[in-house]
Amino acid sequence: MTEAEFNELLDELMVAIEDAIDELEIDIDCESGNGMLTMQFENHSQIILSRQPALRQLWLAAKSGGFHFNYQSKEQQPNEQQWVCDSTGEEFISMLNRFMTEQGGEEVELELG
Repeated sequence: MTEAEFNELLDELMVAIEDAIDELEIDIDCESGNGMLTMQFENHSQIILSRQPALRQLWLAAKSGGFHFNYQSKEQQPNEQQWVCDSTGEEFISMLNRFMTEQGGEEVELELG
């Protein structure tokens, strides 16, 4: 994957996350810029997504810790790809939903199409 492809992929992901959050009926403020997306909750805790172009990784920082994600083929569907945590093997969206639920105190289930 080229750096341009990587950046386009993450731009699309971050816009999709912001759009999905806008559709929720909970108060999460999003701010994007400089390759990052910051989500701030009513209790002032934050989740920060940042891109690491040199490593071709997506990084997530939450109260629960920091996690690095690689873009790779799904085990069950090799023709499809997803962001997968390099330390746990868990899918990005399931971890993001869990951390948003923990930090926001309300059930969050983002659907990113």
